[in-house]
Amino acid sequence: MMRPHRTVIGSASAALAATLLLAGCGTGGEETDDLNRAGHDEHSGEKAGAEDAEELDAPAPRLVTTYDGGIMTLDATTLEVIDDTKLEGFNRVNPVGDSRHVMVSVAEGFRLFDAGVWTEEHGDHTHSYAAAPALTDTVYETDTPGHVVRHGGTTVLFGDGDGKIQTFDTDAFAEGAPDPQVIEAEEPHHGVAVRLEDGSTLHTIGTEEERSGAKVVDAEGKETARSEDCPGIHGEAAAQNEAIALGCEDGILLYKDGEFSKVDAKDDYGRIGNQQGSDESPVVLGDYKVDEDAELERPERISLTDTEAGTMKLVDLGASYSFRSLGRGPDGEALVLGTDGKLRVIDPKSGDIDEEYPVIDDWKEPVDWQQARPTLFVQGEKAYVSDPEKSEIHIVDLGTGKVEKTAELPHATDEVTGVTG
Repeated sequence: MMRPHRTVIGSASAALAATLLLAGCGTGGEETDDLNRAGHDEHSGEKAGAEDAEELDAPAPRLVTTYDGGIMTLDATTLEVIDDTKLEGFNRVNPVGDSRHVMVSVAEGFRLFDAGVWTEEHGDHTHSYAAAPALTDTVYETDTPGHVVRHGGTTVLFGDGDGKIQTFDTDAFAEGAPDPQVIEAEEPHHGVAVRLEDGSTLHTIGTEEERSGAKVVDAEGKETARSEDCPGIHGEAAAQNEAIALGCEDGILLYKDGEFSKVDAKDDYGRIGNQQGSDESPVVLGDYKVDEDAELERPERISLTDTEAGTMKLVDLGASYSFRSLGRGPDGEALVLGTDGKLRVIDPKSGDIDEEYPVIDDWKEPVDWQQARPTLFVQGEKAYVSDPEKSEIHIVDLGTGKVEKTAELPHATDEVTGVTG
C-alpha cells in the first residue's frame, strides 16, 4: 500500500555553482522570529514504485551513495546495486530520519529521495515493503542548501544562502511531503540549526564573512539564550541528555539545561568542525586541527568532549583522517577510519583505542573537499567503508571487526548514507 504525497516547489533561483560551494563543509536578512508556513504547489502523486511494492518478511535496509553524476542505491546486506539514478553535478545526501527518505542537495534546495523501503502498522502487526527507489519531484526551496539535522523526532534543513531554517516532524514524511515550519537566521551564513525537545530552536549566528556563536529561540520566536563565544562555529552533535555541542576554532560551545557554556581547546587555535554524538554517551567525538594557515591540515589527533564534566581529551591515532572518517557505534563507541586503512574503536570516556581493524589500503586525503575519499557510515551493528580508488565498498561487523562482505561498484562512491527500512 502506498500513500500519496504532495510536492513542495519554489522558484529555482539558486545557481548550480552555489550548490557546488556548499560553504565548504569539508573545510573549515533581518531576523524573522515568527513561524511561517512555506508556500507550495500541490500535485497529486505517489511514492516510489507504488504499483510494484513487494511485501517482505523483515525490514530491508538500503544504502544511498553518490558519485560524480548520480546516486546509487544498494542493498545494505548484499551490497547489490538496486538502482542507479542519474543526477548531474556534485550531490550531497543526508537521511531524513524516517528510515525511508534522504535529502539530496540540489541547485534549488533540498530534493526528497525515496529509498523505496518502509514499514506500516496494520493492527497488531508490522508489515515491511520494498519498491524501486525514486528521486521525487519534491524540492524544499532554499539558497545554497547546507546541513540537515535529525534530533528528537524532528528534521531541520538549513539554507546557507538565505538563512532559511525549515523544520519538520520527521514522522510526517510517512504521509508524503509535509509542510515545514520556517524561521530565519539573523543573517545568511554557513550554519546549522537543531529543534530541541521543548520546541525551541538552536541555531548558529554569523554572516557570509564571519561566524561567531549561537542562539536559542522558543516556539514563539523569543530569544532565550545566546553566546557569541565560538569563532568559526561549524557543525553540531547531540550527546546524552540532549547536550548540544557546536565546534569552534578554540574548542566546543555547549548548550544544555537552558544555558551555553564553553569547553576550551588545548591550544590557542584548536579547531573542531566535524563532530559525531550518541544518545548512549555524554561524550562527543570531534576532529582537531591546530594549523590556522594550512591549505589542508591532516590531523592525527581527535577530540573527545565530555558534556557532563565540561572537559576535553585529545587522542593521538598515529594516522591522519578526514571529515568523513568519524562515526559512533551502537553502544556509543567512537569510530575513526584512518588513512592507514584501519578502523579504530575508541572508548569515549577513557580515550583508549580498544581495537584497530584493517579494512582498506593506505590512502591520502585530497585537498579538494568535494573530491571522493574513503567514507565511514555506521548503521546499527555494521560499519560501511567505501574505497573510491578501487570502486569498492565493505561491510564491517563492529562486534568482531571482520570484513563480512566486499563489493565492486560500477562507480567510485563519494558520500554514503542509508535508511533502515
